[in-house]
Amino acid sequence: MSSSSSNSLERILVIGSGGREHALAWALAQSPVVQHIFVAPGNAGTAADLDKTTNVPVSADDIAGLVRWAREQRVGLTVVGPEAPLAAGIVDAFQQAGLPIFGPTRAAAQLETSKCFAKDFMHRHGIPTAPYAAFSDYAAARDYVRSATARGGLVVKASGLAAGKGVIVCDDAAQAEHALKQIMLDREFGAAGDVVIIEERLSGPELSVLALCDGKTVALLPPARDHKRVFDHDQGPNTGGMGAFSPVPGIDKALLDEVRRTVLQPAIDGMAAYGAPYTGVLYAGLMLTERGPQVLEFNCRLGDPETQAILPLLDQFAQAGISLAEIMLACVEGRLAEVEPCIHWRAGACATVVMAAPGYPGPYPKGAPIDGLADAAQLEDVLVFHAGTAVQGGQVVTAGGRVLAVSGLGVDLPTALRRAYAGVSRIHFEGAHYRRDIGQLSGFSD
Repeated sequence: MSSSSSNSLERILVIGSGGREHALAWALAQSPVVQHIFVAPGNAGTAADLDKTTNVPVSADDIAGLVRWAREQRVGLTVVGPEAPLAAGIVDAFQQAGLPIFGPTRAAAQLETSKCFAKDFMHRHGIPTAPYAAFSDYAAARDYVRSATARGGLVVKASGLAAGKGVIVCDDAAQAEHALKQIMLDREFGAAGDVVIIEERLSGPELSVLALCDGKTVALLPPARDHKRVFDHDQGPNTGGMGAFSPVPGIDKALLDEVRRTVLQPAIDGMAAYGAPYTGVLYAGLMLTERGPQVLEFNCRLGDPETQAILPLLDQFAQAGISLAEIMLACVEGRLAEVEPCIHWRAGACATVVMAAPGYPGPYPKGAPIDGLADAAQLEDVLVFHAGTAVQGGQVVTAGGRVLAVSGLGVDLPTALRRAYAGVSRIHFEGAHYRRDIGQLSGFSD
């Protein structure tokens, strides 16, 4: 990497406050060319956990304030964590200010921010996905459900952003009608439910394949699988994610090549043709059906908690290797094809277990003291990433629904899981809840 590029990476800004952003800051800090990382607004982990990291008291939705702060502080690269700032056009604002930023523009981020746009886009470009219909009128949607359910189960989705919770899988017409009422009449997800997507229910193992993109080239990350339901054995409501692991046993290069060829590269080419070249991370949530991989949804950023299970596998110190900071800058500068051969991944596996507050994903208390963080972090190959945490009177306390993500590394998935759960066992806060079966299910949904 040139010295000018090295200099541009001395100061990096990460936008967001969750476990994904803590993991990003941790991974970016591994690069020797990175001198300091600022996290806006960050959490208790990013405030105190990393020598190179400082929290910035600017909220993730204050785009003008973030642009001003990045310019004043001579930030060489900004990395966007959550989806809401992308939907609000933060990348467009930084680009207009001449500030390098890793993430898709508002137009490109429609692949996540509007499920209606994404489904229409996939249909136009021949990207495999379930048959669907879109509705803004409740009565019309209800009539469609009553006529369509006989063909099999349905999935009802809020078209807009709903914090990963706007998807309701339905067994029968009654459930589908109730889902429509929740979304369209009760407004459970607010404006995200102005339009709903009703699609055929697919069956098979789920798989998450994320790729780095520079508008032309895609470079796949190790495949991951997450657990969305709040309780063991995939019971209870969907959450933002209760755990994840990577790579996924049984997923071979041939399947990943098929995903690249039929899903990811057509999406990148299609967005370029649309006039919104895609830069950043494109996340394809897939169902592995008898007809082959089918796209359930696109996300336009690193997943949470998939990030906490994938980034620890990046080997930034391999011979002729490259750091995450350098990879992201190459994406911004359209040089991903040049650096892709230098991206190396560790052998073995990583597993992440989310510790949540009682009541999550519904209402939950805040302010419970958290003990045992240092003990867990001292365990071999265990990483503790903060998500919903804050500091009160010198004590780390709960401040969100998903509080912590504890990751374990190992030579294989069982070892990684043992280490993650060993870390979880050292940490305590009132009402702490976590799934005890992460990585132990087949991954089949039906």
